[in-house]
This record gives sequence, C-alpha cells and structure tokens, in this order.
Amino acid sequence: MEKLERYEPLVEDFDAFLDACERPLPSVVRVNTIETTPERAKAALDEEGVGWTGREWSDTVLELDTDNPGSTWASYHGWIHGQEEVSAIPAEVLAPEPGERVWDACAAPGSKTTQLAALMDDAGLVVANDNNLGRLSALRFNTERLGVTNTAVTNTDSRNFSLKPFDFDAFDKALVDVPCSCEGTIRKNPTALDDWTMDHVRSVAGVQKGILTRAIQATKEGGTVVYSTCTFAPEENEAVLDYALEEEDCRLVEFDVGLDSRPGVTEFEGETYDESVRKAQRFYPHHNDTGGFFCAKLEVEG
Repeated sequence: MEKLERYEPLVEDFDAFLDACERPLPSVVRVNTIETTPERAKAALDEEGVGWTGREWSDTVLELDTDNPGSTWASYHGWIHGQEEVSAIPAEVLAPEPGERVWDACAAPGSKTTQLAALMDDAGLVVANDNNLGRLSALRFNTERLGVTNTAVTNTDSRNFSLKPFDFDAFDKALVDVPCSCEGTIRKNPTALDDWTMDHVRSVAGVQKGILTRAIQATKEGGTVVYSTCTFAPEENEAVLDYALEEEDCRLVEFDVGLDSRPGVTEFEGETYDESVRKAQRFYPHHNDTGGFFCAKLEVEG
C-alpha cells in the first residue's frame, strides 16, 4: 500500500481510503437489457434464492450475495453479466442512442461494449476494437453470450485506427477506456501494485494520449468522447486530458451519474493542468464501496 501514499495530498480521509483498498469488492452484476428487464432478472434471482441489492444510480446494476454470480441461472442465460460497479460508469456517461455509430477503442473483454449495445437497444453500430488479439476471444464470447448483434470487432492499435473499411467518415461517439496502471483494481486484484513503477505510469500515459487524440479525431463535430481509467495517477488522468485539450479541438463538459465523486485535480507534484479538468470525476473506493476510477466527458469542437 505504500505505493499509494503519493496520493495522500489528493484524498480526504486517507486512512479510510487505504482501509477500503484492502477490503474485497462486493459482487456486482449488470442486467443485460438486450435479453431481459431488471424486474425479470431480479425475479429469476429471487427464485434461485440469490439475494440482491439495487443501486440508486442505475436500474441495471445489482449487488449479489454470492461470490460466484457466473454460476446463476440468470448468468447462464445471458440475463446478467459480472461487471464491477465503477466499470458501468463510462457507458452511462457516453449515453449512446439507438442508431448511432460508436467506437469502443479498447474493448476487450467486452463488458463496456455489451453495455453500449444494450443502451442502444442493439441498434446502430458499435465498433469494438482491441490491439490484443488474444483478448478478442473473450470479447466475441461475451457479445455472443449476451445476444449482441450490432457490434463489429476489429483488431488494431487504436492510435492508428482507420475508418477506411467503413462507409462513414466519423463516429457519433467514442468510449476510450484505456489500458492503465490499474491501481484502482487493487480490491479485486491484490497484486495489482506488485510491479508498479513510475516508468510504467509514464510509458502507459504516452499510449493513452495517442488513443484519446485518435478518438477525438475520429468523432464528428459535436460528438462525445468519454475517457476513463481504473487508476489514481494524475499522469494517466488529468495530464492526458490536458494534452488532448492542447492538441485537439475539444472541451470538457460536466456530468453526473449519481455516485459520490471528487473533481479532477489541477496540480500534482509540481505539474499543473488546465483548469477545466475539474469537470472530470475521481471515484475513490471508500466513498461508494467500489474500486477506484476516473472518468471524463469531452465534446468535439470544429
């Protein structure tokens, strides 16, 4: 946990933050509305004797009283999908509409991809890309298991993504949930910090900047890009936004998902960032009993 001490200036009630990071995560699932409704999913869980607790901020997010939600009848039939609670935030913030063209730039293993498809009533197009060929099998499995039909899977480096294979020249919206140092996943992966180094943080931040700028370029004027990570490092969060604001025609916009959060930070360890990064949101484990997360919403300008 000592590797998290660099964030003490950013986090109120730091001891509670550390305590939360050492506790296991609740078992959370998302109801797959392509196949069922929240009411039917809850009824199926009730019939099986699996207790559940709803979330005020989302009708489709449920906490279950089992550590193995994948063994339930509802999961076998694609009615629910195991997904960490904060992982459901970006798609809700992006809010894609049926019929839109949406790019999921870092899609595998597909939790957010399938959530996007569900929000779109499985209409329109989701282009789910990942540069890791090995992870695409999980992405394809999840789309098939959950009944998704509006998704095309591609395999390329998102920094160099090309629209040439498609019959349109821009996406309506893009989700950029980038690879990161994964500090915020420590509650489900206690070894997440074992190989943590500042060199890795700096290296992955360079990749993140490239992916986010390409997503902004590939999204139409007036379109929306959501950027997210599961890490606390400002180098991977606010600094990446600061870079995009400097390099591309875009602006940050405020949003509210109904969870307790803190605004983005404008300075850290001698570095300063654009004041508008305050419109991003930091989600800390001790505020909502979740993993750690960062999310920002951008509008593409002409």
